[in-house]
Amino acid sequence: MSPTSMPGATPALEILEPGLETTVQDYPGRVGRQALGFFPSGPVDHLAFRVANRLVSNPPGAAALEIPLGRFQASVMCPGLVAVTGPDTTITLNDEPIPQWESVPVVTGDLLTCDRIRGPGHRLYLAIAGGIAVPEVFGSRSTFLVPGIGGYNGRALEQADILDAEIPGRRPPTRRLPTSLRPAYTDQWDVEVVRGPHADPDFLTPGDIDVLFGSSWRCDLNSDRVGIRFNPHRFEWARESSGVAGGHPSNLLDNSYPLGGILAYGDVLTILGPDSNTSGGFAVVATVAQAALWKVGQFRPGRDRVRFREVDLEQAGALARHVAHVLDDRHFERA
Repeated sequence: MSPTSMPGATPALEILEPGLETTVQDYPGRVGRQALGFFPSGPVDHLAFRVANRLVSNPPGAAALEIPLGRFQASVMCPGLVAVTGPDTTITLNDEPIPQWESVPVVTGDLLTCDRIRGPGHRLYLAIAGGIAVPEVFGSRSTFLVPGIGGYNGRALEQADILDAEIPGRRPPTRRLPTSLRPAYTDQWDVEVVRGPHADPDFLTPGDIDVLFGSSWRCDLNSDRVGIRFNPHRFEWARESSGVAGGHPSNLLDNSYPLGGILAYGDVLTILGPDSNTSGGFAVVATVAQAALWKVGQFRPGRDRVRFREVDLEQAGALARHVAHVLDDRHFERA
């Protein structure tokens, strides 16, 4: 029996090859806990994650797997339905290729394999009909690796782990997302951001703003679910120091950080990921629009380059409506 076994749940997957850092996540994660020191966790690419759950007819908050870079293999332990979304790679069932962005029936003894992602993109998402059954911690099943809570015993999956699922009494129909609605992956990203809360004129100069929105920023190899770091750059700054907050102009008295905030950690810009700190003493010069956060989940550390495209609140709202359009049940076809 799994150490995370839930009453009424069924053993669904035995992990044979866990990959780099595969975790159980749910959406929107551990919301409403920031004052207690918890960022929400949850999937870094919320779009591919939510589509995977829709494909197997799961409720919006169902738990599924986030698989960085692929290289994942599991043995199926009960009949059901699975779906894999994210960047193009080879997904096989008993060594036979199966499609992504489409739900596929499985039976006991099947071998499900996700090959390494060799092209653009960074994370795959695997959903099981009924959702992965792990206990809720502070209102969420998401893994938060920093304190080691949630998910499967608060950690990334390991070989021989057994994942339970809340298998529905009747198998849902197979579905696919039309190709025209699937996101495009690249290694040269344009990401929509809103300026501030700590931008010009108090923190950045006009020249700094031109650099922020006019440069191509390289993703540092030292990037993860906590934050996406970029190549260092020495901004001019609109002030010589931060006074009592510290010596560097990027310093300020500790305040709350937003998910997707672009932190100026001295000379290093960092996008705050879902496992990041909830507060601190550095300027947040811009914030990724919520509807564009899925792109951050697909940045490949050490390779991809990013341009920040400034949008206003109205444009950010339009992006959110587009994401809602993609997730509309009416657009999912019978497979």
